[in-house]
Amino acid sequence: MTDAHIIERLRRIGWRGDALPAEGRQLARVVAQHRAGYELHDGEHLFGAQPAGHFLKRSLDPAERPAVGDFVEIEPGKPPHIVKVQARRTVLSRAAAGERYERQIIATNIDYVLVLTGLDGDFNPSRIERYLSLTEGSGAQPVVLLSKLDTRDDVDALLATLRGRLPPGTPIHAINGKEPASVAVLLPYLQPGDSAVLVGSSGAGKSTLTNTLLGTERMATGAVRNHDSRGRHTTTYRALLQLPSGGCLIDTPGMRELKLTGEENLDLFADIDALAEQCRFADCGHGSEPGCAVQAALDSGELSAERWRNYLKLRDEREEQASTLEAKLRRQRGGRPATKPHGHRHSRDRE
Repeated sequence: MTDAHIIERLRRIGWRGDALPAEGRQLARVVAQHRAGYELHDGEHLFGAQPAGHFLKRSLDPAERPAVGDFVEIEPGKPPHIVKVQARRTVLSRAAAGERYERQIIATNIDYVLVLTGLDGDFNPSRIERYLSLTEGSGAQPVVLLSKLDTRDDVDALLATLRGRLPPGTPIHAINGKEPASVAVLLPYLQPGDSAVLVGSSGAGKSTLTNTLLGTERMATGAVRNHDSRGRHTTTYRALLQLPSGGCLIDTPGMRELKLTGEENLDLFADIDALAEQCRFADCGHGSEPGCAVQAALDSGELSAERWRNYLKLRDEREEQASTLEAKLRRQRGGRPATKPHGHRHSRDRE
C-alpha cells in the first residue's frame, strides 16, 4: 500500500498530517483506554496495543501518556506496542481530583467540544460556564447542546437566558437526542475528518445522543433520578466512535467534578473585566467602594448576581490551581522560581 493510500485511510479517523512514521512503524489513533491496554484504529481495523516501557515510569507526567484521541506510532508485535505520541493539535483537560496537582486529559486532537446539558433538572448555566472555561485553552470550539427538548415548554426563555451569559457567537442548540431529525443540526460539526468530544453530567443524555448519531443502540442508556435528573455512569470509559456522517465522536463518562487547571483566561467573563476597568479606583474590591462599576451593574440588573458569584468562584479556583501548579514547577526546578502558565487578568492590576 502506498503512502498516499495510508494517509487517505487515516483521514477517515481525523489525521491532518502529510507525513508518515519511519519504516517499521505504523500510525494509528487511540480510540479507548482500559486497564489491560489500549484500543487503536488505523482507519480500517480496530486492534489492541500495549504502551512501551517508558510510558509506564511512575515519574512520568500522566499527560505525556497516550490518551483517547491521540495519534500514536506503533511497532509490530504480539501485541503491537505504542512507542510515540504524535504532537497534539488540541487538548481538552481538567485538573485531577486530589491534593497533588495532576492534569487529566479528557480528549485530544478534537475540533469541537459538545457540552450537553439536560433541559430537565440538570439545566445549570453556571456549570455550562465552567465547561466553557475549561474549553477556552483547548484549541477546540465549544458547542452547547440542550437535550430533552420535549421536557420543557419554556425553552425559548432558557435559551435567551443562556445567550445572555455566554460569549456572543457561541453555538447553542436545543435538541431531542432521541430524534434523528432533531440532532441533524449537529452534522456540520461531525463531517469527514472532524473530531468532537461529548461531555456532560451523568443523565444528560450523552449515550442516547450518541446512539442516535450512530443510528444504532450501541451505547447503554439508563434512567435518571427524579429529584435531580442525574443518572448512573452508563458510559464507563472514553471511547472514540466513527459516525455515519464521516466524523469521529469521543463519548465520555459523566463528570461530577470539573476542576480548573489554573491556565484558564476566563475570557468567558470579559464583560465583567470590562466593567471592572470602569471602576473609580484601580484597586476596587467591588464591595462598598464608591464609584464601583461592578456594583452599579449588579444594582441595575445589567450583571446578574448568580453570574457574578460564579465568576468569583471560578476566578478564585483558577488562582488556587495556578499557585499549586507554580509550586509543583518550582519543586521540579529545584526551588527556582517558576514562570506562571500565563498572565492572569485582575481588575486590581491596573495602575
